[in-house]
Formats: sequence, C-alpha cells, structure tokens
Amino acid sequence: MSDIQEATNQLLDVNLHDNQRSVPVTESSIRSESKNLHVTIGATVPTGFEQTAADEVREKLRSPCKISKDRGKIYFDIPVESLAQVHCLRSVDNLFVVVQEFPDYQFKNTKEEVLKDFEDLAGKLPWSDPLKVWKINTSFKKKKTKRKKINQNSSKGKIDNGQGDKLDEKDVKEFTNNDLDSHILDYYENPAIKEEVSTLVGDDLASCKDEIDEGSKEETELQTLKFRVTCNRAGEKHCFTSNEAARDFGGAVQDYFKWKADMTNFDVEVLLNIHDNEIIVGIALTEESLHRRNITHFGPTTLRSTLAYGMLRLCAPQPTDIIIDPMCGTGAIPIEGAMEWADCYHIAGDNNPLAVKRAANNISSLLTKSQMKDGKPSWGLPIDAVQWDICNLPLRTGSVDIIVTDMPFGKRMGSKKRNWNLYPACLQEMSRVCRPGTGRAVLLTQDKKCFTKALSGMGHLWRKVHTVWVNIGGLHAAVYLLKRTPQAFVHPVEQDGERGTPW
Repeated sequence: MSDIQEATNQLLDVNLHDNQRSVPVTESSIRSESKNLHVTIGATVPTGFEQTAADEVREKLRSPCKISKDRGKIYFDIPVESLAQVHCLRSVDNLFVVVQEFPDYQFKNTKEEVLKDFEDLAGKLPWSDPLKVWKINTSFKKKKTKRKKINQNSSKGKIDNGQGDKLDEKDVKEFTNNDLDSHILDYYENPAIKEEVSTLVGDDLASCKDEIDEGSKEETELQTLKFRVTCNRAGEKHCFTSNEAARDFGGAVQDYFKWKADMTNFDVEVLLNIHDNEIIVGIALTEESLHRRNITHFGPTTLRSTLAYGMLRLCAPQPTDIIIDPMCGTGAIPIEGAMEWADCYHIAGDNNPLAVKRAANNISSLLTKSQMKDGKPSWGLPIDAVQWDICNLPLRTGSVDIIVTDMPFGKRMGSKKRNWNLYPACLQEMSRVCRPGTGRAVLLTQDKKCFTKALSGMGHLWRKVHTVWVNIGGLHAAVYLLKRTPQAFVHPVEQDGERGTPW
C-alpha cells in the first residue's frame, strides 16, 4: 500500500492536461479517489492460453475475467490497490488500462469520415481515471532492459567465456541473433487473422531545436509528457490503414493534451485496438513484456515464460510431484515451474551440453537476482540440470509424475525427417518413466503430422485429453495434454540387447 501512496503523491507533480484543463487537486482528494477507484485492465496472453490466463486472474485476484473475441487478449476489473498484484501474474505478456470500449463501433462509409471520427473521439474519452492508474503504475512497472552491444572487432577468433571454454565468433553472432529473435516473437499475437501494427511517429522532429532552446524554461514549468499512439488493427473490411488511424487519432490526442509526440522516448503509450467492429482505447502499463523474467542466457529456440506457465498449468501440478523437461533447452519450462510450484521437484535435462550449461546459468542467475532482491542468502530452487539422452533416461520406471517439454519442430532445431524416428522413441521412453494411471504429459510441437502418427502407435500407453492451438513465432503449433494409461510399461524386444537412439 505504501508504493501506491507514494506514487499517488507523485501524481500531484505531473501535468496531465494543458493549463486550460488543469484542475487544482489536493493530496487527500487524490488518495480518496485512488482508494475507491476500479478500472478495467487488458492483457495480452499467448494465443490459445486465454482460458488459462483467465483462470489465473480469477484465482489470484478474485476478479471476473472476460476473454476477448480478438485472440490473445483478456479483460478484467480490479481496484487500483491490486495493480501491483497484476504485474505478478505469470500468464500475461503486456498490460494496459482501458480508457473506453466500443463493442459495436459504427464506421462511416468513407475513409475521410472515419478518420474525422477518430479525431473527434480523442476529446470525448474519459481520460482522467486511466491516467491516474498510469501514474500510480510507474512506481512498480518493469523497466525496459537495455541490452549491451557486442563489439564485433573484439569478438574475432576465440573468446574465453570464463569457464575454460572457447567460443568463436559464430557463437557470439548466434547469441545476438537469438536475442533479436526473442524480441521479434512479441509481434505474433494473432495467428488466425491479418493484423497491422503501426505507431505514430509524430511530426515534431523539426521542432527539436526549439525544444532544446526552451529547455531551461521548461525546468520551471510543469512537466510536459511525451507520448506515442500504437494502432493494432485486425479485420478485412476497414477502409483505412493502421498508420492512418494512428496518425489522425494521435494528432487529436496531441491537440487535446498539448503533449509532445516521441516515438522512442515516450512517457505514455496510447493504444488504439481495432478488431472488426470493436474498438478499445487504452494506455499501456508495461514497457517490456512480462515474459522476460527468468531467462538471461538465450538459445536458438528459447520458449516464452508465459507460454511455459500455461503448459505447466495444464497438468495441474500437485505438491511433491516430480516434473521433468527431457528436452529443456535453456530451461524455460522447469525454471518457471520451480518459481511457481516450489513444492514440486523439477529436473531440466537435454542431450546437448551447451543447452544444459545455459539452463544451469539461467538457474544461477535467477538465484543471484533473488538473493540481491532479498538481501540475504537464498535457500535455492527445487530444480536440477542434467545432461541425458531423451531415448535412454537415467530414471526409474514409473518414477515421474509430469513431463512438460517443447519438442523439436524440425525448423531451427533438428529436421522433419529425423522427427519420424525421434518422436516415437521419445513417447516410448516417456511412457516408461511416467507413472501409470496418474502421470501426465504436456508436449508442444509444430510437426503435428509426425506427432499424430507417433501417438497413434502408443494408444495403449497414452490417451490424448486436450489440444491447445498456439502461435509460436508465426508458426502454427499445438500443445497436447496426454494422460498415462494404467497399463504397465513393457519394453519391446531389442535387437542386439541394446537400445538404439534416433539422434
């Protein structure tokens, strides 16, 4: 509550309107208004996991939640005191406060009329409460991470990574490319429909010199906010583009508030979300996606933490469950599991020693961050990282409760051809270590044809319970929830007395 009170006090020092619209307020009035303030929060979530995110909101915030017809979004009402808890949700990527919703907006017939309506709309919206929430939110929102650039000249030849290993220039380039790939994934939210995303650049670049000249003058005046407008448009029957909507609506917002347009160093990001005949105007509450919370050492196919949470939640982990990810990569799934389900034991395993090292480094980084935050030694996390062969796991038969993994798509890792041998062998070994009758598996793959074929030969050991269709970096993938049948595992007759490996 202290964070909210402190942020509320800061609200008094910010000029949200121009001088003509400013209304004198007292500290007590702001506090009382904020105390009783209820707002609607919108959140983007991994497509396909809208219901999972809605369930988490109802469970942790005790708030009703609505799933949007625009895939990948949910909406829920909260008192402003719960705003800090919203940032702790594990299933949401980005947050925004809703200014106003138009569920059935009537667009005019011509582009000029529609854009004129957008201009008129800016002055009619109830901005006051959402802007109060935006200001309070600044005290505990996650700041955007500034990533260091690697000097290409110094990366030539072999580089010592501090652990006795030598990395060549190709490894350094792989890191930077992977970091860029993880950033690009943010823009794939709607797989089933065409979506345009455009940001108002603003035409104030020419006035930069005037701003510098007036800098000393502004120090003595009330703060002037910088803003940008981002338009997300989905639908085929619009006579305007996202860029045109952002430009005209943003210009009207600028005229109304006398704010300064700035595409990069903005204080306020106004969202104009258009889906068919639905329009929702909002103000962004996150600078960086909340899925960037656990991973510091990225691999070629690092999974989002929010998607990892959704997969884990599908299996409904219970206390003392043993949960493994036999193809963990950078460890996104088991690390998310250890953070949220600390009463379970998690094992991150992979056949690639570099992947196991990345997972171990991510675990170590998370422990260090936790120790710095708490200011005392950490008791650790219920997680281990192991190098193993997925087709010959060093685990006892029937010893694992839950298996959650991101299987090779055959795109960046592996190949489609290899998957035809790998998938059946994986399912067979998973059925051996998974507990009969109660064991569960949640498997993510884009190679649906190959997986379906492999599963059809395992009907006596695995039963498909549910399928969630998701979008991973523009690829249409599926998350399969499987239940282990009560039938005991009997290993097939092996040639030469040894198990082969499809790797």
